[in-house]
Amino acid sequence: MSAKGIVPTAGLPVLILKEGTQRTSGAEALRSNMMAAITVAEMLRTTYGPRGMDKMLVDTLGDITITNDGATILDKMDVQHPAAKMLVQIAKGQDEEVGDGTKTSVIVAGELLKAAEDLLAKDVHPTVIINGFKKALDEAIKHAEKIAKSVSLDDEEILKKIASTALTSKAVHGVREKFAEIAVKAVKQVAEERKGRIYVDLDNIQIIKKHGGSLADTKLIYGIVLDKEVVHPGMPRRVENAKIALIDAPLEIEKTEIDAEIRISDPEMMRKFIEQKENLLKEMVEKIAATGANVVICQKGIDDVAQHFLAKKGILAVRRVKRSDMEKLERATKGKIVSNIDDLSPEDLGYAELVEERKVGEDKMVFIEGTKDPKAVSIVIRGGLERIVDEAERSLRDALSVVADVLRNPKIVYGGGAFEAEIAKHIREFSTHVSGKEQLAVQAFAKALEGVISALVENAGLDPIDIISDLRQAHSKEDGVKYGVNIFTGKIEDMEKLGVIEPLAVKVNALKAGTEAATLILRIDDIIAASKVKEEKKEEKKD
Repeated sequence: MSAKGIVPTAGLPVLILKEGTQRTSGAEALRSNMMAAITVAEMLRTTYGPRGMDKMLVDTLGDITITNDGATILDKMDVQHPAAKMLVQIAKGQDEEVGDGTKTSVIVAGELLKAAEDLLAKDVHPTVIINGFKKALDEAIKHAEKIAKSVSLDDEEILKKIASTALTSKAVHGVREKFAEIAVKAVKQVAEERKGRIYVDLDNIQIIKKHGGSLADTKLIYGIVLDKEVVHPGMPRRVENAKIALIDAPLEIEKTEIDAEIRISDPEMMRKFIEQKENLLKEMVEKIAATGANVVICQKGIDDVAQHFLAKKGILAVRRVKRSDMEKLERATKGKIVSNIDDLSPEDLGYAELVEERKVGEDKMVFIEGTKDPKAVSIVIRGGLERIVDEAERSLRDALSVVADVLRNPKIVYGGGAFEAEIAKHIREFSTHVSGKEQLAVQAFAKALEGVISALVENAGLDPIDIISDLRQAHSKEDGVKYGVNIFTGKIEDMEKLGVIEPLAVKVNALKAGTEAATLILRIDDIIAASKVKEEKKEEKKD
């Protein structure tokens, strides 16, 4: 078959593919896909580890993002090549599943494809390479479970070290101890036990960003912060021992769906009409005040007249609050969202020690804090620059994710290349039990894992050859599983003593995702690309 999908039969060409379709097959298709994926991995490689560099991404509107977060870089890069897009999806999947290790998964995929390149040059069939990688991955996961160490969920020091390790490579390096402590406290606060298992929903941790101040001013609030201000100047700005009514109904007279005409013939009728509206709104406010509520959080609007009556009663009110914030308030204050004011009762009210309007930067915000055992909390991130605040949020989300991963699966492994070195050593030993050319693929898997360590070491300006040979020697000892590279000194050290630890879930998921991406690309031997649809411009008819 020719490149355009035309088969010559008895001198007559038979058209199989649509005109304009491009087809690449065989080794050329495989090489094209591998090169695209390896290029993406190489771009991320320089951001890996504590000494990794940042990327500046400028979008079509000129908005700048400065980050070294793998998922963000790939998301903003607007990758076009279909094979490279697979790596973007792998990174997204890793981010959604465990929240960290996106760079590791992409670098693993890139290293596996580089190793596969050498094997293809030696005429090893892609299917043999794929089978070898699968066997190596299964063995790696089994061994990872064996070398993982179980941790106690009450050991806050270990959890802080895990969060701190996730923050080491980030822009918030200087305040990572504070951020790690905030992450641990926030995740432990929202964690719930269900039938003997820990469940953590990170959506219950609200993150508010405000530039101004410094990263050290970042705070954890045991309650919720609303990016709103109090609706009426006559209302109190601070309420202690707050009883909070959460209302999902408008405190205003809604317009009817059908148009109606009211004929008013004298001023008295007009006065009665206005009074009727006022009385209805006054009744609503009376019902709310009767329950003992001194704070009203409303999802819908509050009429000016209703605001006046609420202010007279000394009730603090906030309107047009997002549904997601209402649900967090419900979890934090133990109140209930009520859709009909007639149904509001004292039992539905939430409680907080303090509700106060404060100025943060240029904006006014309402802080609802001091709630009893809240299952939703807020973190207010401060920072001198908007870009720093954005990067701090991405870093903090990674830290929250790794703490949540350990709460769900309380097993840890050692960082600094210790995990990869130990798995690589075991896979090499395992390869002696694999026969045929698959053995080469299994050995290539071990080499790819050492490629991840090389990225870590190279980014610190160290020599990967010396360090990897020293690591291999350290891992040949009985307690070698703990030894990794101290990037700051260039020496092989005990990672347990240094507190460089990571969740098992992150590492295992990164290996799975990276291997799946590499095998998916190796399996493709034909690319059939449809022609791009060209929009025909309609000519405007001249009068």
